[in-house]
Amino acid sequence: MMSSTARLLQLLSLLQIRREWTGAALAERMGVTDRTVRRDIDKLRELGYPIRATAGVAGGYQLGPGAQLPPLLLDNDEALAVALGLAAVAASPVAGVAEGSVRALTKLEQVLPARLRTRFTSLKAAVTRLGGAADAVDPSYLTEISAAISSKRQLSFEYERADGQRIRRLVEPYQLVDAGQRWYLVAWDAARTDWRTFRVDRIRTKPSERTRYTPRTLPAADAAAYVQEAITRSPYRYDVTVRLRGSPATLAGRVGPTAGQLEGDPEPPDGAQGDWSILRAGWDDVDDFLGWLLGLDTEFHILGPPEFLERCRAIIGRLETAVGPRPAAD
Repeated sequence: MMSSTARLLQLLSLLQIRREWTGAALAERMGVTDRTVRRDIDKLRELGYPIRATAGVAGGYQLGPGAQLPPLLLDNDEALAVALGLAAVAASPVAGVAEGSVRALTKLEQVLPARLRTRFTSLKAAVTRLGGAADAVDPSYLTEISAAISSKRQLSFEYERADGQRIRRLVEPYQLVDAGQRWYLVAWDAARTDWRTFRVDRIRTKPSERTRYTPRTLPAADAAAYVQEAITRSPYRYDVTVRLRGSPATLAGRVGPTAGQLEGDPEPPDGAQGDWSILRAGWDDVDDFLGWLLGLDTEFHILGPPEFLERCRAIIGRLETAVGPRPAAD
């Protein structure tokens, strides 16, 4: 049987990862009775954790702001330093740790005492980054979205479309995806009754929570792959497919995740040596894509679409005319 101290730590951890829990849900998750949950909630309150309780069928427990951090984990200065560090990582994504920093920052901001939250907000506003990304995201937007995903609540915000028009959106948030240079939100758009991918840097007002929603089945098993297809292929005029010499691992440095979908080629050309990959990408101008493709400086075979093949043949004819016949060998 779990000791009372371990049980309190487990209860505190559960309250930090979700905005609100019902007593029954906590009891089921911890494997104890409702009475034990109520008793442990009272003990946490005695230790200084402001836990709110709402009555009724839909009621539950919620960890309020201003809780004291566990003394053996972080003191006030350490908590402030960690919050600022997490905010910096979240605003400038670092491969492999950015999404974890958002989740950790969500937990930490919920339990920072009011005095520290004020200092944290002031310091964030006073710091300016030199040479930062043009598509920087406000970390508070990421924490609000992350919290809404955990608590299954709708979000309302003002969104700026690619044409510059701003429109109010009401969505059911499901997943945040870090694409390296930008953050994307996979959500169900209530007005359009369809799945949408939103660039977080185009959200112009702080997302505000609305009512709870019943979770839907995501449009793809892999949210990251879904976002990659949406931003690299779906919005464009031409969906091109090219075979490249080299494995996906060796080409990844030259073909980023926002350039297209790169995968190993299970059926390389007859007699071909070494590794090959298949690149699928979306472009509006095939001439621009051909210039980018030549810049990769690797052997490639064009598989489609037919319009791209025809355009390449026309360019080959122009180049042959421009350079003239091949000089005779000595």
